[in-house]
Amino acid sequence: WIFMFGKQENTQGEKEEKENRTPRTENIAIKAMNMEEPKEKKEINHDDEEESLEEEIIIESECSGRTQPWTKQITVRGVIASIIIGSVYSIIAMKLNLTTGMVPNLNVSAALLAYVFIRTWTKMVKRAGFQAKPFTRQENTMIQTCAVACYSISVGGGFASYLLGLNRKTYELSGVHNEGNSPSSVKEPGFGWMTGYLFIVCFVGLFVLIPLRKIMIVDLKLTYPSGLATAVLINGFHTRGDKMAKKQVRGFMKYFSFSFLWGFFKWFYSANEEECGFSQFPTFGLQAWKNTFYFDFSTTFVGAGMICSHLVNLSLLLGAVLSYGLMWPLISQLKGEWFPESLQESDMKSLYGYKAFLSVALILGDGLYNFTKILASTVINIHDRVKNKNNNAMNNKEKPIEEKQNETFIREGIPMWVGVVGYLFFSIVSIIVIPIMFPQLKWYFVIVAYILAPSLAFCNAYGAGLADINMAYNYGKVALFVLAAISGKQNGVVAGMAGCGLIKSVISVACILMQDFKTAHLTFTSPRAMFASQVLGTAFGCVIAPLSFFLFYKAFDVGNPNGEFKAPYALIYRNMAILGVEGFSALPHHCLQLCCGFFAFAVAVNVVRDFSPAKIGKWMPLPMVMGVPFLVGAYFAIDMAIGTLVVFVWHKLDAKRAELMVPAVASGLICGEGLWILPASVLALAKIKPPICMKFLSS
Repeated sequence: WIFMFGKQENTQGEKEEKENRTPRTENIAIKAMNMEEPKEKKEINHDDEEESLEEEIIIESECSGRTQPWTKQITVRGVIASIIIGSVYSIIAMKLNLTTGMVPNLNVSAALLAYVFIRTWTKMVKRAGFQAKPFTRQENTMIQTCAVACYSISVGGGFASYLLGLNRKTYELSGVHNEGNSPSSVKEPGFGWMTGYLFIVCFVGLFVLIPLRKIMIVDLKLTYPSGLATAVLINGFHTRGDKMAKKQVRGFMKYFSFSFLWGFFKWFYSANEEECGFSQFPTFGLQAWKNTFYFDFSTTFVGAGMICSHLVNLSLLLGAVLSYGLMWPLISQLKGEWFPESLQESDMKSLYGYKAFLSVALILGDGLYNFTKILASTVINIHDRVKNKNNNAMNNKEKPIEEKQNETFIREGIPMWVGVVGYLFFSIVSIIVIPIMFPQLKWYFVIVAYILAPSLAFCNAYGAGLADINMAYNYGKVALFVLAAISGKQNGVVAGMAGCGLIKSVISVACILMQDFKTAHLTFTSPRAMFASQVLGTAFGCVIAPLSFFLFYKAFDVGNPNGEFKAPYALIYRNMAILGVEGFSALPHHCLQLCCGFFAFAVAVNVVRDFSPAKIGKWMPLPMVMGVPFLVGAYFAIDMAIGTLVVFVWHKLDAKRAELMVPAVASGLICGEGLWILPASVLALAKIKPPICMKFLSS
């Protein structure tokens, strides 16, 4: 299975994609498609003309020929590359999840890393004198799909939210005196039950929408902006030649090396992570540091800020200023009036309760508004499509590139019986096994969940195809509140969080699969090969994600509100469940009024964004994003703001080079420090501590 890089003669028309993409997608796609940076204007024009001509020729050859059979599109080197990339991104995603709970979309970054990996592999093999078949866009798509399916389990598997929220530390942080926080609602993390739970709930999601694959991709022609952007990037790799790839590979390797070495250097000064090292550097003074306003020199968060949009980063900064800059200092001064002075700050009836529940209010307000909006737009859009079906059939004449894409997608179809049998089999296993794992979640609740799951998964996948928003977490939160409320005080917390994970996982995996089908459709990749890669990636992820979690859980103090790995969403989800069990009596004094105000603020901001003129709506912050610093602190918002500032300045100075290099530089910064976690964890498990504590004290 040693292969060597060969010239690829296949491609796909990008003109067709330009006509169908949304404005948001166009911005993403432009970044992926700007692959050249000639030095002079004449050279730019000349190169563009040559590339357009080459593109047209290759499109014709793609349309006239037949793609490889699906069994040839999955290669051994591709599977190996997928496991390596998926493992690296699983560790990175787990770190981001356990520190802040915010993980940027790394799909485009994974596609870039897949190309870099195989390119490096084939060049090394070429120097050794071996020969191999070419590296095709279909193989690139397979690697990206398998790797994303793998690390998506780390992102959405509940390791930093509903599963971790069941452990004893989160139970104690939620307040042992709370009536709804039953002592029996504790389940410590374990590799065995976590892996089994993931296999069951995730594999159900793989089969639920298979019968609707053709309807959503070919008949309804849903956009799926993330899937489209990934396809454009992959097609660009295999159309534009080596010049762009060399620049991106060099940029990625340079910043990967810097980030890894910087993480190694920082380790020497962090004998006590809560007080020492660059991660506790009082950049703006000691008083600001006490309120978490400092730059912690994390290249991971700077890279994440470069990937996230300006709106996301500025919303984080606004939430940090509003919470740790204004509200928490003011509420702290009311100790003795709003809450007893004898309570510790981490008590849920003290300041920590306000932090947790106000964050929940913002998240619920934003989530419920978008849930209602997407559901309504889905129903209206389906009605309009059915009403205008006959007119569209007469007016819409497909172009040759579309015909070839549809022909490939339909010819390599997945039989309907595979989806039906797979869904029924894993549903039955789940109905038997999950009540054994979680006795508090009754079997009849699981049956009802799987009866509703196909319709919920369709609504979510349809909405994601229109607006690129995966609402699975909001479906999960609705299930959490309902199950917590009807299961009683003894069983409510566990039933709510386990049921939340069940619903969320099925709906989320189904949505991710449909996005990948869109990528397959646009890259002439067989849906069978895509589905096989998704199954492999999900299976790898169900094992790699728990291993990544326990790497952190055993080596670091996960869940400590004053440490690096705060895991804020574990506490948020548990308190949502407690709120569902107890009602408003779980809230501290005056917290209900504040929660209502923040809930209304979240809804109002969304209304203004959707119904006001674009010049006003574009400045509206994202309430759900604003809620994250309420619990975590301001430091990571400052890191990400620096990342967005770098991108802004870079675009002003050299827009063409920025569009080409930002994904590569950001990926290098994230992967380098993310990979340093492996040796750092090994050192921590071996009880080897850094030799120096760099700490700052007032004079």
